[in-house]
Amino acid sequence: MIKRNLLVMGLAVLLSACGFQLRGTGTNDLTIKELDLSARDAYSETVTQLRQVLENSGVHVYTGAPYKLFLANEKETQRSLSYASAGRASDVELSTVLSFEIQGRDHLPLMNDNIQLQKIVSHDGNNLVGSDSEITQVRQEMRRELVQRMMLRLSMLTPQQLETLQQRADDKAKADADALKAAKEYEDNTPKQSPVEVPVE
Repeated sequence: MIKRNLLVMGLAVLLSACGFQLRGTGTNDLTIKELDLSARDAYSETVTQLRQVLENSGVHVYTGAPYKLFLANEKETQRSLSYASAGRASDVELSTVLSFEIQGRDHLPLMNDNIQLQKIVSHDGNNLVGSDSEITQVRQEMRRELVQRMMLRLSMLTPQQLETLQQRADDKAKADADALKAAKEYEDNTPKQSPVEVPVE
């Protein structure tokens, strides 16, 4: 299993060196050319890889761009699917959920969603070092796939769609502000009731 994973990783490196790009991550597929990228964990491996793929796809990533991609949370879990007897391997499910939000002007949220991945690996209780190493490699593969899927989501967005979402967000923000202002004016103009005085006998 480890040899197979190393072979896959080697092929991926070779293909990337030759200029091969997965569908959805090519320069021609992204119509968004400027993007701000931030995350709750600003130094995570996912942010680093995503920033690199965006820049390689011709996207100018910088603070203050018209639209911001915010990676709100990345949660990794692991659970056993089967319990093996002595000398046998058990199946383990690795899961990753990446929650993200796209923000527009004035940090208004335009859309939010999440990407979920699951992989099943065999865990050999008699070879903990090898099993843990394989889990680490699978996690790395999942992170690369996570970045690819995020790029695919971004490739489906156009500046026109984002502007429509921005207009809706602006309208909602204005409606909320008007409602808050009206409520305050009503409160300010409502006579305050004087406390009832109880006569002293």
